[in-house]
Amino acid sequence: MWSRCSFGALRAHRYRYLLTTPAFAQTVRFSSGTTTMGVIGTRTVDTTERLAKLRQLLKKPENNVKAFFVPSEDQHFSEYPAHSDERRAFISGFNGSAGCAIITLRDAFLFTDGRYFLQASQQLDSNWKLMKQGLPGTHLEQGTRIGIDPTLISAVDAESLKKSLEPRGSELVSLQQNPVDIVWGEDRPPCPHNSVFSLDVKYAGETFQSKLQRLREEMTKKHAVASVVTLLDEVAWLFNLRGTDIDFNPVFFAYAVVTPTQAILFMNDAQVQDSIKTFLGSDVEIRPYESFIPSLKQLTTTLGANKEKVTVVEAIGQENAVLIPSPVATMKAIKNETEIEGFRKCHIRDGAALTRYFAWLEEQLNSAAAKLEEFRSELDLFRGLSFTTISSTGPNAAVIHYSPDPNDCAIIRKDQIYLCDSGGGILSHFGTPTDEEKRAFTRVLQGHISIDTAIFPIGTSGADSFARRALWQEGWDYRHGTGHGVGHFLNVHEGPHGIGTRIAYNSTSLKAGMTVSNEPGYYADGRYGIRTESVVIVREAETPNNFGNGYLCFEHVTMCPIQTKLIDFSEWLNSYHAETLEKVGPLLRNDPLALQWLERECSPV
Repeated sequence: MWSRCSFGALRAHRYRYLLTTPAFAQTVRFSSGTTTMGVIGTRTVDTTERLAKLRQLLKKPENNVKAFFVPSEDQHFSEYPAHSDERRAFISGFNGSAGCAIITLRDAFLFTDGRYFLQASQQLDSNWKLMKQGLPGTHLEQGTRIGIDPTLISAVDAESLKKSLEPRGSELVSLQQNPVDIVWGEDRPPCPHNSVFSLDVKYAGETFQSKLQRLREEMTKKHAVASVVTLLDEVAWLFNLRGTDIDFNPVFFAYAVVTPTQAILFMNDAQVQDSIKTFLGSDVEIRPYESFIPSLKQLTTTLGANKEKVTVVEAIGQENAVLIPSPVATMKAIKNETEIEGFRKCHIRDGAALTRYFAWLEEQLNSAAAKLEEFRSELDLFRGLSFTTISSTGPNAAVIHYSPDPNDCAIIRKDQIYLCDSGGGILSHFGTPTDEEKRAFTRVLQGHISIDTAIFPIGTSGADSFARRALWQEGWDYRHGTGHGVGHFLNVHEGPHGIGTRIAYNSTSLKAGMTVSNEPGYYADGRYGIRTESVVIVREAETPNNFGNGYLCFEHVTMCPIQTKLIDFSEWLNSYHAETLEKVGPLLRNDPLALQWLERECSPV
């Protein structure tokens, strides 16, 4: 389950819990806050006027393009941008977390992955064509000039697109101003510049000075004189700083340049309080955010991540830019012992909040989504949720990242599965589930257990089939990855590692100290959705023998009962429930109702 519930964990991840309580006849309406991930409802936006204005801008002599490319990401390649940078959501009406748009003088295409097929089909109006697969360039006329915002597309992606367009006589054209911003006009939200705060070393486990030294060692290996850091979570991690500029992501707008003798942060001065200046001391120089690009022109051989934007690479110079997988991302992905212990403690605390929620839900069934956040807010070190609540029932649960519209939300019914992904993930059924729902839940859980109990050689990257094998036996599958990296009081999704079919996942082996989600699922379109999810830590495994270079395993840290009425019983389940009761129970001594519920649900089967 996901909660940014503490400095110590510093995010618990999603749980999936299927609760069968046949005694209930009540129903409850639920609501959630507003953000991009876990979309708010499925309302369709009329984009006719927006597209007409955009096309007029594309025809202007200073642009002279026949198409324009709109990615989801901002200038920092943020998966979840600030509201002021949600250009694709504004122009298309689709506000899922993944996808891009191509607008031509006649057509508009929205490309997204399997997580959002249903949602996009419900949110897009008749002006748009939903493209479920394929490359953007495939659907354009020959000889098309395609406009891009060079601050929003990576140099690597731009080069790849150029090569694919050349045989068709088409080309990419960098525009001086993003036409979507012009259409958005005064309605565009202002860019946030909230105060920044430091993360104490007792939570971070390493000083920022030590992290800078490790980065400088990587620079020396690559014979580089500088390294640019442009991703917000990497900047935050490197300097042990956090912010609130983007909802549910504790980051702030900043760039960084590190040389053998300097560390420079480029950020808005209004965000830097005296306490931050004292914390950074003489080790870090602070310069205006706007001066980042001009400063790059003074550098020579410079390390940059392979996600660096066109404007960054052009400023450094193609001959000087060394684009590699981000060394900061790799350093950040492997958690130290302080961070790992924080994950463990946070999930135990969050298990207590979930237990209180389930016990309360059985008792009252009223304002469910808001009540869970209330219980979490009472936890020690709670700092808010990691994304907006995904709260859905019946057919809506088949929309993988659905969240209800507070003004038009569905009703939790006894005869439908209720899925809640709110910093914690819960699956609930308040009536009697069907045989198919039981079978689907059991198959998903079998995949979850396969990952949880896996032991694999060091260097392994492809564990995805472990989670899908049981589903494949039924002819079922799911359109999302099995697991993604989890940030330490940072972003809900963290690279470069993960478990899935993505090229990046399979080219990055799992290493001891990495954190990753374990989240197989199954979604019956128009009927129900199931996802069983937890966070695991990659650890060294002790095996009777040691053929090769050693073995790794997973340690689960998520603590929440799994409903026993819907599954085939197993020794693994009893062991897991005993551990959950042992660790979460002591935190519920003052809440007899919650403790009684936990003891009941963790009873051996």
